[in-house]
Amino acid sequence: MFKIKVERTVNKPIDEVFEAISDHASYGLFKAVGTAKLLTKGDDERNGVGALRTIQTGPVKFWERITAFERPTHMQYKIEKARPVKVDHRKGSIDLKDLGDGTTQVTWISEGRLVIPLPFQKSYSNLANIDY
Repeated sequence: MFKIKVERTVNKPIDEVFEAISDHASYGLFKAVGTAKLLTKGDDERNGVGALRTIQTGPVKFWERITAFERPTHMQYKIEKARPVKVDHRKGSIDLKDLGDGTTQVTWISEGRLVIPLPFQKSYSNLANIDY
């Protein structure tokens, strides 16, 4: 199981921060992201609820679906697929808070687990059913 929580204060107004975080086209500004592409537009907004996008960072590629989009304070996503690793993603959220002085508090949370197949998994899968 993994849980990632990152909190930062950004010296930009909340609307500007939300736009940068929610728009796949601006992901190139983030050092950890190589490329981001929009595969399916959102229902009401281009990058809003229903949008499906890919994000590539190094050799790892994620397909994420936007599941909540509340401009300019909140968005949620779910990783539907990843390569070359497999991810059972439970939660992804980004929350913004206007601090009132032109700065924004950003809280990003991602939870799930990496699915790592073991080479001997099949041959030992019945051990739990053996009486000792």
